[in-house]
Amino acid sequence: MLGFKSFLTRTGRIKKMNRNKHKLKSQLAFHKQKCISRNNELLDRDEVKEDTEGFRLKTYASSHTYWVQPLGNLYLNTGSINCRDTGLGNLHTLTDELVLEILGLLSGNDLGVLATVSKCFYVFTNHEPIWRNLVLENLSGGFRYNGSWKSTYIGACYPSYVSNIDVLNLKVRDFYSDYLFQSWLCANLEMKLEWLVRDNIVRKRGISVEEFVKNFEEPNKPVLLEGCLDNWDALKKWDRDYLVQLCGDVKFSVGPVEMRLEDYFQYSDQVREERPLYLFDPKFAEKVPNLDSQFDVPAYFQEDLFSVLGKERPDYSWIIVGPAGSGSSFHVDPNSTSAWNAVIKGSKKWILFPPDVIPPGVHPTPDGAEVASPVSIIEWFMNFYGATKSWKRKPIECICKAGEVVFVPNGWWHLVINLEESIAITQNYVSRRNLLNVLDFLKKPNASVLVSGTRDRVNLHDKFRNAIEDSFPGIIDELTRKEEEKQIQQKKLSFWDSVTDSKVGAFKFSF
Repeated sequence: MLGFKSFLTRTGRIKKMNRNKHKLKSQLAFHKQKCISRNNELLDRDEVKEDTEGFRLKTYASSHTYWVQPLGNLYLNTGSINCRDTGLGNLHTLTDELVLEILGLLSGNDLGVLATVSKCFYVFTNHEPIWRNLVLENLSGGFRYNGSWKSTYIGACYPSYVSNIDVLNLKVRDFYSDYLFQSWLCANLEMKLEWLVRDNIVRKRGISVEEFVKNFEEPNKPVLLEGCLDNWDALKKWDRDYLVQLCGDVKFSVGPVEMRLEDYFQYSDQVREERPLYLFDPKFAEKVPNLDSQFDVPAYFQEDLFSVLGKERPDYSWIIVGPAGSGSSFHVDPNSTSAWNAVIKGSKKWILFPPDVIPPGVHPTPDGAEVASPVSIIEWFMNFYGATKSWKRKPIECICKAGEVVFVPNGWWHLVINLEESIAITQNYVSRRNLLNVLDFLKKPNASVLVSGTRDRVNLHDKFRNAIEDSFPGIIDELTRKEEEKQIQQKKLSFWDSVTDSKVGAFKFSF
């Protein structure tokens, strides 16, 4: 068992789960979707496919591993008693999230013992994210995924038991939990067609740099660029076999651990979870220089003023690899930079909101230091995507395929999900168009929290400003003057503009 000191140490590392605010919208409207089984059992996969208003389970999914059902099923099965409550004893008053946080303090051995106490504890202690955390915290990337996180942990820590792992998964009747069921559901749902059909981004092919700057970078608008990767060797060569052979035993950043590409692909081929691990490495070019030589920065993004810092510049270039369902939930790119994202293999669904429109279900703190949002990308689509249909200012959406590039202007909220196994390159950069924004961001009072990608967060503003002045004397003053003139021009409204509403022709007071 855990010692008291160890208990306190691990307690300090608990990460609060953010699913308690926006649960399933009345159990994901399972009453409406007719997914309720009147016989205390889940409908089989074919029935679900027909009756869930467009929701489809992936072909490998049938029912929850342990027959966990959504809480709505219990309300129509009046003769049933939720074994979740009886099996937890005095702990039944705790939320499922809190129960799982407490179980997250235990060792693998303790979880195994607790699983024998009751059917309820058997279900809770086999919740895969608990075992995922144990693997990532204790094995530090020195593992090979073995079908499930529990099997992976036991196989690495207790090799003599490996042949007996997952021989039996008990089916537990009358266990109802929205939280556990939704976690399984989000891991096994296909993307709905209605989530994919909207494609309202501006697409351009063969435009000049000047046109890009005038129509997209200066007004801070996203665009999808076609044809600008045609000369990339990476576009022709980069598939999993080539990358595994080229990179060999080099390890890349995957969440909190580092893994060889071969081990990562073995994981991504087998994984069935709500939030698949994402390979997202900012040092790939240093680790395997040959990768860096097989692509060039598109002409539209050649001006990168952060380069004046040399090796002291924040992280800016990443290789991204992930299976279908992996991706990035809503965020704004670091340090007020703009970005470009080039797909080499696969395809990605993008959703972007302008800086002044916070996406539904996303709750940033006033200082922008933290963002609370649904646990997974699929959960956001299930519970919040539909709300954007009625918005006057709808998000910008697209599917970016191999050979295409998305330009992400600074400050824009965006979400990205891989629709299939995908490989991409992304870079963040600073041009003259967003230099002042970046400098303002770097000197914020809480820069030590907001600035990312560098160890020297507090002094980055002064270092960057001084390096810019040395390399481009007078550029900051010139840009500042132009910005002031632009703001003055925008405020110069005629008298008639100030007292009338041109859209409706009605008089209005503007005192």
